[in-house]
Amino acid sequence: MKLTSADEALLSLLRENARAPTAEIARRLQLSRTTVQSRIERLERLGVIAGYTVRVGDDFERDRVSALIMITVYPKQMPAVVEALRQMPEVRSLQSVSGIWDLAAVGMVPTIGDMDALTDRIGALDGVERTTSSLVLSTKFER
Repeated sequence: MKLTSADEALLSLLRENARAPTAEIARRLQLSRTTVQSRIERLERLGVIAGYTVRVGDDFERDRVSALIMITVYPKQMPAVVEALRQMPEVRSLQSVSGIWDLAAVGMVPTIGDMDALTDRIGALDGVERTTSSLVLSTKFER
């Protein structure tokens, strides 16, 4: 499905704040409130908007430890490893990537010790060959 530039702008504003009043979004997009509401409903119906989620405040996130965890998986073990990682609430996202690594995970925990334990748990999963982690020092922006 091809999105219009107005649809892309609408999605961008919803990523900033999905709870923003429709009237405010309409004003920022210079569209009518009815048009914005119709576009949101259409994007939901078509599955472009699959749902809404909670974004935790910057003050809370700043006190937590984040890491990018790169994972190499043995052949034919990908489905089991992905499912095991899905069951770990500390793993915030998981992407399949090209290059020497197979997966890139974002882990978030309260302490460095917890991150050490998380990376050990990931490395011990059946099907995981090796991991490499990089701590996130700061997030410059997020959408």
